[in-house]
Amino acid sequence: MQNKTAILVLAIALALVSVYQLSFTGATYKVKQDAKKYAQGDLVKQTYYIDSISSLPKSQWSFLGYSFKDCQKREINLGLDLKGGMNVILEVSVEDILKALSNNSSDKTFLSALARARELEKESQADFLVLFGRAFQEIDPNAKLAAIFSTVDLRDKINFNSTNDQVLRVLDEEVTSATKNAFNILRTRIDRFGVVQPNITQLATKGRILIELPGQTDPQRVRELLQGTANLEFWETYENSEIINYLVSANELLKGIEESSRKSVEAEEQVTEAEAAPQDSSGSEIQDLLDLIEKDTVQAAVASTREEFAIQNPLFGILTPRVTEQGEALPSCMVGLAAGVDTARVNRYLGMNQVRALFPRDLRLYWSQNPHKYDPSGSLYELHAIKITTRDGRPPLDGSVITSARPTSGMTGSEVKVDFNMNSEGAKTWARMTRENVNRCIAVVLDGYVRSYPRVMGEIPTGSTEITGDFTIEEADDLANILKSGKLPAPARIVSDTVVGPSLGREAINAGVLSFVIAFVIVLVYMAFYYSRSAGGVADIALFSNIFLIMGVSASLGAVLTLPGIAGIVLTMGMSVDANVLIFERIREELRSGKGVKLAIADGYRGSLSAILDSNITTLLTGIVLYVFGTGPIKGFATTLVIGIFTSLFSAIYISRLIYESMLKRNARLTFSIKITENFLRGVNFDFIGKRRISYIVSGTIIIISVLSLFVRGLNPGIDFTGGRTYVVRFDEAVKTADVATALTDAFGGDAPQVVTFGSENQVRITTKYRIDESGADEDVETALYDGLKGMTGEDISREEFLSKYRQSSETVGPAIASDIKRKAVYAVSLALVIIFLYIFVRFKNWQYGLGAVSALTHDVLVVIGIYSLLWGIMPFNMEIDQSFIAAILTVIGYSVNDSVVIFDRVREFLPLYRKRPAREVLNMAVNDTLSRTVNTGITTILVLAMMFFFGGATIRGFLFAMIIGVIVGTYSSIFVAAPLVYDTSSKTGLKI
Repeated sequence: MQNKTAILVLAIALALVSVYQLSFTGATYKVKQDAKKYAQGDLVKQTYYIDSISSLPKSQWSFLGYSFKDCQKREINLGLDLKGGMNVILEVSVEDILKALSNNSSDKTFLSALARARELEKESQADFLVLFGRAFQEIDPNAKLAAIFSTVDLRDKINFNSTNDQVLRVLDEEVTSATKNAFNILRTRIDRFGVVQPNITQLATKGRILIELPGQTDPQRVRELLQGTANLEFWETYENSEIINYLVSANELLKGIEESSRKSVEAEEQVTEAEAAPQDSSGSEIQDLLDLIEKDTVQAAVASTREEFAIQNPLFGILTPRVTEQGEALPSCMVGLAAGVDTARVNRYLGMNQVRALFPRDLRLYWSQNPHKYDPSGSLYELHAIKITTRDGRPPLDGSVITSARPTSGMTGSEVKVDFNMNSEGAKTWARMTRENVNRCIAVVLDGYVRSYPRVMGEIPTGSTEITGDFTIEEADDLANILKSGKLPAPARIVSDTVVGPSLGREAINAGVLSFVIAFVIVLVYMAFYYSRSAGGVADIALFSNIFLIMGVSASLGAVLTLPGIAGIVLTMGMSVDANVLIFERIREELRSGKGVKLAIADGYRGSLSAILDSNITTLLTGIVLYVFGTGPIKGFATTLVIGIFTSLFSAIYISRLIYESMLKRNARLTFSIKITENFLRGVNFDFIGKRRISYIVSGTIIIISVLSLFVRGLNPGIDFTGGRTYVVRFDEAVKTADVATALTDAFGGDAPQVVTFGSENQVRITTKYRIDESGADEDVETALYDGLKGMTGEDISREEFLSKYRQSSETVGPAIASDIKRKAVYAVSLALVIIFLYIFVRFKNWQYGLGAVSALTHDVLVVIGIYSLLWGIMPFNMEIDQSFIAAILTVIGYSVNDSVVIFDRVREFLPLYRKRPAREVLNMAVNDTLSRTVNTGITTILVLAMMFFFGGATIRGFLFAMIIGVIVGTYSSIFVAAPLVYDTSSKTGLKI
């Protein structure tokens, strides 16, 4: 074995990297288990425990030099179907951007072109802007876009003489910039949302953004967070010294209110006292407060712990005021700091009517967008005092006046700042604001969060100014983009969302792990049984190494592990076994020819390498296609499949070889079969080619039945392809699907939903198109769901309680996304077939092999689709045609072509040896010679898929059913379709390689 040392070093390096990456998962898992022990079933306590660990600096909690937050970012990233959470696809409205860029032009051609582009978008893959350009040209070929878009904001880029193509290029830049700005704003909002391991990605379709929020199951809150229009504002502010006394009074008032709930007899007296002495708090009171925070020995007797301090000071227990050690207010508009988890409680306290009455009527309190820069834990957010100076309560200046913004460096080059320019109206207002607020702060607020609060040093008479604030280059660039986005109203709307409840996620994890363990054990036992303990044991070690490397590499790359991803790992086990089977069968052949064990092993690895590489490369190509066209869990499946192909190759070819080399050095006795399996399918001589007409009749009959079923029964398309909403609802007791459908038909305004049992008799899956075309109707539909089903719960329950307790998951796919998914599905399957044909054509240098393989694959796809058409509505599990089904079809294509490639590879090997024999005999020899491998691989793959099917949960049962059928049909077609077609198409010219 060449380069043995290098391979050994690589194997050790990969193992160490995998251990290092997986150790973070172990560290976070331990903390979560400690949280469970501490909480004893109380989810609030459990969350509080984890949040408290997250806020600790590295000096108090660290693992390998990383904080708990950093460890969470490096742990194995579970998908939403395993962890629970929400998946959202947002679409930034390009149409609204164009309207804004035209200053809401009322030009008839412009408006007609927008309407026409909306219609074209439903049936086209092209971007909206491209469709708009085509529509504008079709409606009036002589019309000029420059007449519409030569506005004040675009006058430096578009003039009246600009051609339509030039204008469209400028518009494309503006739309791209607006989308990027929206992406940056949404990413900032998500980071502020406090979700661990969020994912935000710009999709290929311009204007669409994918957002995944693990663990987040409050869809309405997420929708409000994500769909709010980016709103940039400039506000005058109060100084901290002007507000601190009001905060002290509020703290005293809240103390009295909370004491009244414990001491009802003294409640009214304490509230009266708190309201009676509001605003003449002295510096000594602030000093007392500071002493409490610093745990002064006098005050320690009264409040010896932070918990007791929080009880005695409800507001200041969670909001730290900004004062010096001498009790003086620090100069700033920042009035306090609070942990991110406490901001909602601070808002609730300060929003109470009694508390609001204490503060000036022109005061607003806004939180900072980012944590306080001097906070080592990165968990404290700033509270700022905003001053309202206009009669209508609007900001004196907003983002609509910004014409340009860019990050720049100061004189020394070390200071990063943001320069921006305003239009003439904005410049006048800015001059007045800065003139009237010298030595005071002006707050830059984005979407209700303070982004910057520079102190004004003097009047700025022009609209050209700068913002400083200890920015990094990236932060300054982001802020410049945010400032520019303020002038473009680019609202985002949700076109697809999926919600998975935490209980369903936990069940998915348990089911996935159980099915994986059972499948893993079965494969280990089977290999040890069929190929003896020695050779089978080596294969088992290689298989274990493969699984370990898959997990380690996935963690290193930040790949998302989904339930289909676990299915991908299970499928990879079957492929890993396939590589070992190919090697072992060749070794057994070499041993039967009389070679010694050492030479047989060397020649066995050498002889099987070509077939192993070809079969895995074809599967890799389909995995890449699936990754490119898939989203969410399907992309997770493709990721683990692609990673698994590389790791299984490394494990089967190199790790197992290293083990054999070590065993041979120790003169260990190696066997590759037991008596029962030694002669299994050995010496068989079936005339597959001679019986090809029978197989053609059988296949033709099945395909005709499938096609007829497609015309008569059709398929059951899921909401991925039709658009709609799906809810999984679990009741306490078994329910009848007809009763659920009847109850919801009235609630959905006469629109009857489809209701099927899902997993168990007390759980149903509800599919409806009710109000799917209406933007923002999600909350109303959820209310209708509650109204229709609350009577079946047997308890008096609120809407929020119902959704939290009974709704296990939900999914919404808008019509535009559904149309897009359909197109991508067709492209993906077609592209996979073309790629495989080209690969086999290039690899075997003969089009007949490519035609035989692709014909067999087409046969497999038609049969699987036909069986789905025949059985949907009959089988007791979901058989919808959705993204998961397309993933199954692509995987079947990859698997099926493996069998064909292995046969073709043996034909290529035999042709030079048996030149004088008829083509029919050579093909029969190749099929018979690989029959043992074909059967063994098929059995192990079906075994692991069957375990996943029975124990992996209802969510992916339909996906796995398609896989099982595909593996059976694929094994059949490689023998009875692919090889015979190669013979028939080569009958005149003869077999060639």
